[in-house]
Amino acid sequence: MQLRFDARAVIVTGAAQGIGRAIAKAFRDAGARVHVADLDAAGVRQAADALGATAHALDLSERASAHRLVADVAAAEGRLDILALAAGGVRGQVGRAIEEVSESDWRVLFQANVDGAFWLAQAAAPLMKRAGWGRIVTISSGAGLRPSLTGIQAYAAAKHALVGLTKQLSWELAPHGVTVNSVAPGFVLSNPATQRQWQAYGPDGQKRLVDAIHAKRLGTPEDIAAATLFFASEPAAWITGQVLSVDGGRS
Repeated sequence: MQLRFDARAVIVTGAAQGIGRAIAKAFRDAGARVHVADLDAAGVRQAADALGATAHALDLSERASAHRLVADVAAAEGRLDILALAAGGVRGQVGRAIEEVSESDWRVLFQANVDGAFWLAQAAAPLMKRAGWGRIVTISSGAGLRPSLTGIQAYAAAKHALVGLTKQLSWELAPHGVTVNSVAPGFVLSNPATQRQWQAYGPDGQKRLVDAIHAKRLGTPEDIAAATLFFASEPAAWITGQVLSVDGGRS
């Protein structure tokens, strides 16, 4: 099955590096008109230059900024077909005892992993409903389905919230031809944060993690991009409200 997205307009968030950038490249290679968004202004511009995409540097947790992004893309392209929402992460946090978690530590991970996804979906929904076609794919995590290997309470809670949001949006939007699904990656070495986490496990911990994966290897950003493109495709039109674990069999 060859998946093509010719003439489709796509926003990919968290696209300055890692999984988001791999998703943007995959859509570009499949013929889509790609807009990449990230808080990292320099990184997203570099990604856009490399991919021939359009860069948007902004804080997606701000409702006005997220809505403006959707409006700008719709004005430039005359349409908005697909949201691939890969922004998120741990924002430099490490696992700590519950007593040590501050209010700002808690809230910033919900802003990073949940708020932007909701604001973008909110802004895009009227456009997609009018078109009678749309795809929203969130990038959640195995941490949205079970306790997180990071040991970060806010991250696990936020990813669980993103999974719940995905299912609720599907219930609301699927009758209008807009599917909403989530890809839940396993451990993927995709950015500096995951590299630090991998190193922190040490040789024994790394071996235990890989041994628990049926495929006996870590994932790649391209593995996650492939699943994202499937959910966004025409053949996946009757798949919605689903969470696909892409983790080499660990789950």
